[in-house]
Amino acid sequence: MSWFESFILGLVQGLTEFLPISSSAHLRLTAAFAGWHDPGAAFTAITQIGTEAAVLIYFRKDIVRIISAWGRSLVNKEMRQDHDAQMGWLVIVGSIPIGVLGITLKDAIEGPFRDLRLIATTLIVLGIVLGFADRLAARDESGGRHRAAKQRKTLTDLGVKDGLLFGFCQAMALIPGVSRSGATISGGLFMGYTREAAARYSFLLAIPAVLASGVFELKDAGEGHVSWPPTIFATLIAFVVGYAVIAWFMKFITTKSFMPFVIYRVLLGAALFVLVGMGVLSPHAGESAG
Repeated sequence: MSWFESFILGLVQGLTEFLPISSSAHLRLTAAFAGWHDPGAAFTAITQIGTEAAVLIYFRKDIVRIISAWGRSLVNKEMRQDHDAQMGWLVIVGSIPIGVLGITLKDAIEGPFRDLRLIATTLIVLGIVLGFADRLAARDESGGRHRAAKQRKTLTDLGVKDGLLFGFCQAMALIPGVSRSGATISGGLFMGYTREAAARYSFLLAIPAVLASGVFELKDAGEGHVSWPPTIFATLIAFVVGYAVIAWFMKFITTKSFMPFVIYRVLLGAALFVLVGMGVLSPHAGESAG
């Protein structure tokens, strides 16, 4: 991998990790369109450490407060009723599905799941799901001629059941094209949470999963055409760009609809099907050396 490739892929990772459009799919597609080798699941997992570092800094006050309360709840029973302490446990509970499925499906994640036809399918299907979820949230927030606006849930309403459901939604992102934020936010909207609450828990829930995945894949970073220096460079680029994107996105979702992302996903998936069907792109472009 050249320095230019690592710069572009790091930029793509930072731009797409927090948006509901799938960073893993865009890394895969960027390489396929450019005629580069598929950077692979290991490269993707490690560069995600950069974007998760951006989450740690952006949500640092929340994270410190949650970890502190959770730690005290281990020895103080009264603290177990504290919302921040409960949030610590809920992040752990919500991380179980992706941890189990990530290990179980490791070979599929690194192989069949990277087929461009599957990525096109997940881009379209999850785009439609996100669209329905967004319309449902908008209807509740605005009400209508014959009904009042409906109060949506916040993170203070989050319990073990919803935490696990969020976790299973996050686990769907093991398939490129699904999008970690897209799946968890969609799930949260269907469960009745506000956009801001669903996004905030989505980002917090991703921290242990992404960091664990990145550390687990460290041993494979230097294999094939991907070496350590370009991977580290791409990770740093992803961190800088990712921080800017998450700050923008958290402001965006408080007043805007997800429909631009829905339209983008559907159009990109459809275009990908056309290009593969016409033979312009191979479903396995770059995989042989990736």
